Amino acid sequence: MTTTTQGATKRPASPVGTDRRRRRAAKGTVQHGSHTKIIVIVGLVAFTVYSVAPVWWLIVAATKSQGDLYTTNGLWFAEFRLWDNISGLFAYQDGIFLTWMWNTIFYGFTGTAGMTLVCVACGYGLAMYRFRGRGVMMGAIIASFLVPGALLTIPSFLLYTDLNMIDTPWAIIVPSFFSAFSVYLAKVYAEGAIPPELLEAARIDGAGEYRIFFTIGARLMSTGAATIFLLGFVGSWNSFFGPLVYLRDQYKWPVMLGLYSWLKVKVDSSTDLSGLVVVGSIISLIPMVALMISMQRYWRSGVTLGSLK
Repeated sequence: MTTTTQGATKRPASPVGTDRRRRRAAKGTVQHGSHTKIIVIVGLVAFTVYSVAPVWWLIVAATKSQGDLYTTNGLWFAEFRLWDNISGLFAYQDGIFLTWMWNTIFYGFTGTAGMTLVCVACGYGLAMYRFRGRGVMMGAIIASFLVPGALLTIPSFLLYTDLNMIDTPWAIIVPSFFSAFSVYLAKVYAEGAIPPELLEAARIDGAGEYRIFFTIGARLMSTGAATIFLLGFVGSWNSFFGPLVYLRDQYKWPVMLGLYSWLKVKVDSSTDLSGLVVVGSIISLIPMVALMISMQRYWRSGVTLGSLK
């Protein structure tokens, strides 16, 4: 009787099993179910509608007459009166809206340019130099984020009164030179963008500290400085509380405070300037959109560099 011993025959792996093992072995891949994708898509759509709907309403309302603004559908067009509304906006009160726009541009560029220079220099110093009290100073800068700006209104008002700055452009420009958050951004960016070895090489070649900062440090931090300038200009353009407290003359107001005063007219009298406020809001967006488009290559590269750090 002959006994035949045969080895166990290996079955070929099924394609389904192989695919499952490959999916489990793939590193860095996340499998999402259909329900998760639907939730994400619905959330993105809702966020898009929430962000775009006010802008769409503003564009539609700017093309309507004063009567159509209240009697027609708010999300769709009626009789097109945009050019008439713009001409009425520029002619009201001898063109005071143009004065407000110029004030806003002047306050924004002057104050933000000074803030960018001061904050970039401070961030560069905190990042590149080692000195006693550096940690305490950085802690104080971060702690200042927790202080509401409204708490500083009365001390600031008393200080500006002693300095004769109330109802002058300096009451708006000088405080905008200083921003703790921008100093923090500049410090973080300088630590990643400026190699300390490059500064040491410049010192060995005989360059002074000011020359090193302006020829090397400031140039390497140009992308971060552009981002700081953009964020600061947006904040200055939308500023309202400071001009409301420190400015009295309406010919020195920025555009946001001026448009608010037109809305207040409806409460104090029977005059309704809502149509002018809507058109003025549209016009006031144009400089911001132009600035964002012209500087997008700087802050895009800055965000990308921060993500790769």
